[in-house]
Amino acid sequence: MAIAKAERLMNLALCLLGTRRPLSKRELRESIEAYLEAGTDDSFNRMFERDKEDLRELGLVIETVENLDGEIGYLARRDSNRLPPITLDAEEAAALGLAAKVWQQARLAGAASGALQKLRAAGLPEDVDPYEAHGALEPRIPVHEAAFEPLMLACRDRRPVVFDYRKASAAQPEPRNVEPWALECWRGHWYLAGFDRDRGAERVFRLSRITGRVRARGGRFTAPVPDVVTVRETVASWAGERADRTALIRLRTGAGYPLRSRATKVREAGEGWDELEIPYGHGLDAWLVEFGPDVVVLEPAELRADVVERLRAVAKG
Repeated sequence: MAIAKAERLMNLALCLLGTRRPLSKRELRESIEAYLEAGTDDSFNRMFERDKEDLRELGLVIETVENLDGEIGYLARRDSNRLPPITLDAEEAAALGLAAKVWQQARLAGAASGALQKLRAAGLPEDVDPYEAHGALEPRIPVHEAAFEPLMLACRDRRPVVFDYRKASAAQPEPRNVEPWALECWRGHWYLAGFDRDRGAERVFRLSRITGRVRARGGRFTAPVPDVVTVRETVASWAGERADRTALIRLRTGAGYPLRSRATKVREAGEGWDELEIPYGHGLDAWLVEFGPDVVVLEPAELRADVVERLRAVAKG
């Protein structure tokens, strides 16, 4: 739905920019396929008025004039919608060129590549290499989850979605009805923050645990979107980053390197096991479950009980 609307707006903008005289609603409707499929005149008029206002909000200057037949017509003069010349110094151009190299996925990579070509046309010198200008750093943002793109569009368009989500402690996914706010990458994983309608509260979802297709829902958001969405802080607290206690675990030798990086003490326990002391906060039990049989919790007793309970829930499935 979002892609179809973007295409419709682009077609309308091209029609208004490409005409030498004002075009009436009737002429625009006959020229744009999406308007021909709008159904009734009322449906078309509502769609056209929304699209016209959306283009104006995006910065397109649309004039309303009376044409030769006495009808109201619309056009967007090129001289009123021309951007001023873009000038970039070497550092600015290199930084933008580096940003264009971030995305690896097919659809986003194409847009980034096209943007990079435009940057070169706008002032990125051919002899300026973004990697050399920034210490040979080549950033990458991996996105392997199919849910990323539809959720990115839903966040942008403020559109509710429905998807099936499997919690770390559950064997089967459950449907979630969410108003998406923001996506953020943290430690190699993508997370979505939003308002869970069924639970009536803010929730954070790890994209790798979304199963099946993300489906769009009609209607508006029912909860206000916060000015600042603290995805990373929320996930960090769930992952035990805000530590106020210490856990003693047994970890199989050669396994669980993320846990080892968090440990304050590591000692060999023999027979292929090590013992680690790890500072932790809320959510460590869910993280430990992901390591399966490579981890055994020794202390405290409540953490051990939480991990055992989660493992039993998974085993039942």
